[in-house]
Amino acid sequence: MDAASLTIEQIAAQVDVDPKTVERWVNANGRTPHRTTRQRVAALLRVEANHLWPTNVRHSIAPVDDVAELVHLYPSRSSVPFNLWTELIHGVREAMDVLVFSGQFLVEQHNMLPVVRAKAAEGVHFRFVVGNHTSPAVIQRAEEEGTTGGLEGRIQMMRRYLQDVAGLPGVEVRTHGTILYNSIYRFDDQALINGHTFGSLAGQNPMLHIRRVDGGSLWEHYMRSFERVWEIADPEPAGR
Repeated sequence: MDAASLTIEQIAAQVDVDPKTVERWVNANGRTPHRTTRQRVAALLRVEANHLWPTNVRHSIAPVDDVAELVHLYPSRSSVPFNLWTELIHGVREAMDVLVFSGQFLVEQHNMLPVVRAKAAEGVHFRFVVGNHTSPAVIQRAEEEGTTGGLEGRIQMMRRYLQDVAGLPGVEVRTHGTILYNSIYRFDDQALINGHTFGSLAGQNPMLHIRRVDGGSLWEHYMRSFERVWEIADPEPAGR
């Protein structure tokens, strides 16, 4: 709905139902419209109906593997709606994983640290893997994107920010020096994947919004990448 710039009221008017009915589709598990209405809503949102209501896959001629993992493709990280970041960060119930060089915007634009403190106290697990600002990969990336010294400085600031939550129960912080092919932001069963291109700033590069579905391969592909970096990353000492 955010990607299509449509509200509950607008969708209700387009498919001739009460707005409360649309709210039930969004908020209530198991509330699914009739097939014709599903198709009309999917056409409005420019996605497959099975993407919106995956529980109906067993009734569809499409196999499970064909259910779209791709929620939306944004032309740049900067074009991702602010409220989507807010909803994903505040909506975490089990685990949030972040693989970046800096990721400073999460703290300065989205005020993430108070959320981490509160949710860690509720048992949510957080893993942050940020760059080692002295590593050759970071230095090379800064030169390529024309921010020599700038990227290193942003990484140092992010590491300092994370010191405020590192060591809390369920919060782990590590540093890495790998080539950052993708920044990964995982929120339970949804993730934002920021691919990187030579000479471009992170905010200028496309962003995939994906989700975990049975039979899908995208999710496992990117999560394996995260785990590989996590395994070789260096634990960040608390109170550095």
